[in-house]
Parts: sequence; C-alpha cells; structure tokens
Amino acid sequence: MDTQILFPFAEYYWFYLGFTVFVFMVLVFDLGVFHRNAHEVSFKEATTWSVVWVSLALLFNVGFYYYAASSFPADVAWTKSLEFLTGYIVEKSLSVDNIFVFVMVFAYFAVPARLQHRVLFYGIVGALIFRAVFIAGGAYLMQFHWVIYVFGAFLIITGIKMMLVPDKEIEPDKNILIRLFKKLVPITSEYHGQKFFVRLKGILHATPLFIALLFIEVTDIIFAVDSVPAIFAITKEPLIVFTSNIFAILGLRAMYFMLAGAVDKFHFLKYGLSVVLIFVGLKMVWLNDYFGGKFPISYSLGFILGVIGLSVLVSLMFPKKLKEPLL
Repeated sequence: MDTQILFPFAEYYWFYLGFTVFVFMVLVFDLGVFHRNAHEVSFKEATTWSVVWVSLALLFNVGFYYYAASSFPADVAWTKSLEFLTGYIVEKSLSVDNIFVFVMVFAYFAVPARLQHRVLFYGIVGALIFRAVFIAGGAYLMQFHWVIYVFGAFLIITGIKMMLVPDKEIEPDKNILIRLFKKLVPITSEYHGQKFFVRLKGILHATPLFIALLFIEVTDIIFAVDSVPAIFAITKEPLIVFTSNIFAILGLRAMYFMLAGAVDKFHFLKYGLSVVLIFVGLKMVWLNDYFGGKFPISYSLGFILGVIGLSVLVSLMFPKKLKEPLL
C-alpha cells in the first residue's frame, strides 16, 4: 500500500497553525458577539448557524482543491478533496450520536435551555483539543502497517456492537470520573447562572453546570475512539483528518439545537451508522488491499451517502411507535 503523505506536518506546520488560529478566532467571535448573553437558541438561529458551518466546510474544500491542484496533478487534487468531503460526512454522521447524549445529559441534569449553549461551547473547545491529540497519535500509529488492521477490526466490532446491543440509559453518577471528581470537589445543589464554579463560605464549589460539561467531555473522548480511526480509513493524510474533524465538531452545537427535538424520529440511523463503521473497517482490513492499495474514494462517498440517506428515509417512512402510557 502507498504510504506517501502529500501534506507532511514538517512542511505544512504553518497551515496547521493558521487553521488553528482561524478556528480560535471564529469561536471567540461566536461566544463574544453572537452569544455574549445567555439565551435559548431558537430553531431558526440553529438552522442559520448550521448552514454557516456547512458552507464554511464546503468553501474550505473548494479552496483546498485549488491549492492541491497548484501543487499536484488535477486527479490527485480531486481525490484529496473527495477524501475531505467523505471524511467530513462520516464525522458529521457519527456526531449524531453525540446529539443523543447531549439530549439525555441536559435532561438528566435539568440544564436550563438558556445555559445549554455555554456548556456545548466549552464542550466543543475541549473536544477540539482531545481530537487533535487523538489525531496526532493516530497519525503516528498509522506509520505501522499492522495498526491498520487493528483499527479496522476495532471499527468492525464497534459497528456490529452498535447494531446488536440496545441503547442504555445514561447514568452520569455511575461514571468513575464523575464520582471521583465529586469526592474531591464539593458540588452545589443549584445552578448559579452561567458559572461553572462558585465560592461559598470561602470554599470553592463546582456547579451542576460544570458536572454536565465534564460528562460531555468524557463521552466525547469515548466517541473519538471510534471516529478518529474511521476517518483514517478514508484518508491517511493527517491534514485532511484534522480539518474535516474540526469542521464537523464546529457545527455540532448548531446541529444539536436544530435536531434536539427530533432525534427520536431518526431511530434507524444507528443501524446506518453501524453499517458505515463496518464498511470503513472492511476498507482497512480487506477492501484497500483488494483494490490494489486504495479503495476508490468515489465509491466510498457514494456508499456512505446512500446508507445514511436510506437510514434517514426509512426512519421517516416507519416512525417509531410511542410507548403506551401505563394506567
């Protein structure tokens, strides 16, 4: 298998730095201007921001294509831009699982609607940091050919487990990290506005808002274990993995506020996501070798779009039956 990296970090460190600065500026502008005052995010506002984030990702991909075409043959540039688009779609689709978690966490901790954006904002910042660490580690490990088969097998097992194992109720109080934190830091019984920490009688206390944030960060680390290997199955370019991952995460808050009330309608989506994970796992352990080192990216994009689209369509055609109320 060809292991050549077209955008090695040593030559493109300036791009990583510039992209990171851009993301930081966008986040500061988002929180400091548009969400300076805590408020409940409306469906219209969430939809507008979703369009903005998706548009930014697509515009970036267009710019990336033209830049790659200036340095490499046009067919190589086209392939790399398709890899970015495919990776972005995979990460965007897998992030729907995060939305299910957000809904349950906010309900469990009774987080007021006007404070949910603040939790997600800092949750996204933490996710960006953790994803960067995971991607750097994955890029290093992918230099060893045997790791490809380990990642592939892990994705196949994860996909099968997602398909067969029923969803469990979220119980943050049973999470070992949450329990340990509660032993070290006292927790207030009520919210204190947008504050994560307050000082009461001279003693620093964490608020339930911080506990909700902590649990969201923990779950994102768990999700990263699946999503990072999945995108490395699409492309071996760390630059593409990094940028597509970041763009998918940046749009996660807006997608949550847009879909939070409708997540139960897409009850077949988990099966579509499980098929996607199994597929990308098979790419790593078998299909790439079978196709002479690289399964065609256009086939991957078509298959992934088809599976995700079909799972959404089936969900809408066959709505989830509501449980009968107990008398």
